[in-house]
Amino acid sequence: MSASGGTRAIVAALGANLAIAASKFVAFAFSGSSSMLAEGVHSVADSGNQALLLIGGKKAEREATPQHPFGYGRERYIYAFLVSIVLFSVGGMFAVYEGYEKIRHPHDLEHWYWPVGVLLFAIIAEGFSFRTAIKESNELRGRLSWSQFIRRAKAPELPVVLLEDFGALIGLALALGGVGLSLLTGDGVWDGVGTVCIGVLLVVIALVLAAETKSLLLGEAAGVEEVRRIEAAVVDGDTVTGIIHMRTLHLGPEELLVAAKIAVQHDDTAAEVASAINAAEARIRTAVPIARVIYLEPDIYSEADAAKGPDREATPGGPARHPVEP
Repeated sequence: MSASGGTRAIVAALGANLAIAASKFVAFAFSGSSSMLAEGVHSVADSGNQALLLIGGKKAEREATPQHPFGYGRERYIYAFLVSIVLFSVGGMFAVYEGYEKIRHPHDLEHWYWPVGVLLFAIIAEGFSFRTAIKESNELRGRLSWSQFIRRAKAPELPVVLLEDFGALIGLALALGGVGLSLLTGDGVWDGVGTVCIGVLLVVIALVLAAETKSLLLGEAAGVEEVRRIEAAVVDGDTVTGIIHMRTLHLGPEELLVAAKIAVQHDDTAAEVASAINAAEARIRTAVPIARVIYLEPDIYSEADAAKGPDREATPGGPARHPVEP
């Protein structure tokens, strides 16, 4: 994975979740707390999610093939989407079911100090993981708010880890509240209520992750700033006089496709146009290094044809339109 910060955050979260999962299951075995069981399953699901992110990052590094000429960069999006499914099904729905069963058949907690001690340990460990994710994300998000960063980030790993760790901390607080209320009131129903709240929280986070990764899978354009730099790099004011239309598409978090129809002078020779295109591609790669696949098509600018958009050549049932010379 080229984003080393994302890898560090994933590894930190994986180590924390494995340790926390083991401690939660021990606490469940001694206390019978459904919150502990739900939180243990949650931590196992999170550990599996981090493993999926690491696998996706590794698979995305494969070279392009004739069957997949644009490479495998979107593997990272696919595995991030799988994370949302695992979090929804294994984490969220299991917790809701377990909490419902505990509300129906409550029982007193035994050895209460086990769940309380484990929850406090888990909060510290998750806090360390969350701190790492925040530190690595701050290097990338710039002036964006946290919600903007999660919505606009093209690399899915850091937003996934951020939301997972945030959800884990809130879930631990809910579990601690459920256990505490059960101890104070002597009613095990509160343990089940806390478990249901954990499940609902995980379902909401999973839906947010699914929506964001779905957008990445469908294909997102370059950011506003990147588009501005590309547009400025294309035009040289001499041979390339303007951009008729342009489309960008992320083939992966660190790979961008740029396709544009550019306006050239009607009396330029083919050699001059070819040289101008090569120069424009070099300028684009300098301005936006992740623009690795570039297609520039020269044309004679026509205001009427430009208004028709990028599909004006593909008229159904008719011949391709030729550039209109002034």
